[in-house]
Amino acid sequence: MTQKPLENRIALVTGASRGLGAASALWLAGQGAHVVAVARTIGGLEELDDRIKAQGGQSTLAPMDLTDDGAIAHLCRSIHDRWGRADIWVHSMIHVSALTPAPHIQPKDLDKVITSNIRAFSRLVTNVEPLIAPSDAPKAVFFDDGWDAKFAGPYAMSKAAQRALIECWQAETEKAPMDVHMLRPNPMPTAVRARFYPGEDRAPLADPHDEAARLLAPILAG
Repeated sequence: MTQKPLENRIALVTGASRGLGAASALWLAGQGAHVVAVARTIGGLEELDDRIKAQGGQSTLAPMDLTDDGAIAHLCRSIHDRWGRADIWVHSMIHVSALTPAPHIQPKDLDKVITSNIRAFSRLVTNVEPLIAPSDAPKAVFFDDGWDAKFAGPYAMSKAAQRALIECWQAETEKAPMDVHMLRPNPMPTAVRARFYPGEDRAPLADPHDEAARLLAPILAG
């Protein structure tokens, strides 16, 4: 039997219950990786697990709220205790607050995106880096977008903060084994995009599974 490209690799996918996160998890499992799928939505994770098993793959489900520092630490400790490391981290978790003009941003919406998209993201980088660093080919993968951010001030600010941290990490690891990627998918018919473009014709949009394969294959299965 031909060995799959990512056989014996451990892939952590945060934000794995739907959209590009779920598609990435399914692609990784199809390439032979054991996927640790993390999200708050248990139903979405269970559906993903069924699809992974149907194609002969392996996964471990980790339903949790990643805004909880303790949950992040427990997740990484559990992976370390079971496998000694992870090899790949794909991050697709994002929170979109209510759309509103910039002068009308509410403190509760701003606090939510700061907690989910900036603080939790930074804590993940802090905790996941030592988990994947022992791999002989550690890779961290993030997704960016270039959407019209009209009426999405808190989201746009938090994405800019994420982008800044990723770019710093890329610069800091330029000569290190750590391989940090920031990828830009084509527009897809995801729930997040639907918040920005309600009523949009979704037929021309890219399939998340096609995008996962297009983006991940060159850097993970080459």
